[in-house]
Amino acid sequence: MNDNPPLLVVDAVRKTYRLPGGGRLTAADKVSFTVPGGGSLGIVGESGSGKSTVARMLVGLIRPDAGTVAVDGRERGQARRAGRRGRLARAREIQMVFQDPYLSLDPRLTSGQCLRTALRLHDHPAVDARVTELLDQVGLGARESDARPHELSGGQRQRLAIARALAVDPRILVLDEAVAALDVSIQAQILQLLGEVRQDTGVALVFVSHDLAVVRHITDETMVMRRGTVVEQGPTERVLGAPEHDYTRRLLASVPHEGWDPADARQPVTS
Repeated sequence: MNDNPPLLVVDAVRKTYRLPGGGRLTAADKVSFTVPGGGSLGIVGESGSGKSTVARMLVGLIRPDAGTVAVDGRERGQARRAGRRGRLARAREIQMVFQDPYLSLDPRLTSGQCLRTALRLHDHPAVDARVTELLDQVGLGARESDARPHELSGGQRQRLAIARALAVDPRILVLDEAVAALDVSIQAQILQLLGEVRQDTGVALVFVSHDLAVVRHITDETMVMRRGTVVEQGPTERVLGAPEHDYTRRLLASVPHEGWDPADARQPVTS
């Protein structure tokens, strides 16, 4: 249990989209949660549940139609100060790691150049030393430093994406299906890395995933979403060990295990 005061406070955020044929889709509706400093929250649900929409609202890739996102008591919407200084300040609050790092990395830059670019953008006083430190922190060395994204493995690219996110010393790291495309053995390495980073830096994690085993491994709290709404949230051990909502039980029943019956996952949600 993390007894630190709330660092991230999300209050009743809502996001709707206009559909091509008319009408609107509510991707997230009155979603609220908190994450303490150094804490770890998992957001789970099936595809289309709204979890990635929430993640993108946290980092500012999309704006909520209603509700607020605040870090250390400051609303992110109010922090949209004009100019470079305001944008950099927002970036230092929350950083995001995507499912496919290859799409978010510049193919022209080596790993070292990628990190140097991020550090210089934020006027870091000791760029070269910090690059070496970041690469070492995520388990990459001199050979990977001189390699471009297409010369790295999937796991190495994800490590680089994490290093780039950490370059600005963020308070919160949002990971949207960040290990979903990796082999199980590489997943385990990245999860161990994230646990070590969290312990060493005190960064808070918001981990968006459909993989309940991953969420159980890395998070303190879990929030379950269905059709844009939160149906259950609380300590991960309780939510995934003794769920109260039918939908959470159905998610757990869909995970293959000894004596597994697929029919259990097809039971209707009644609450």
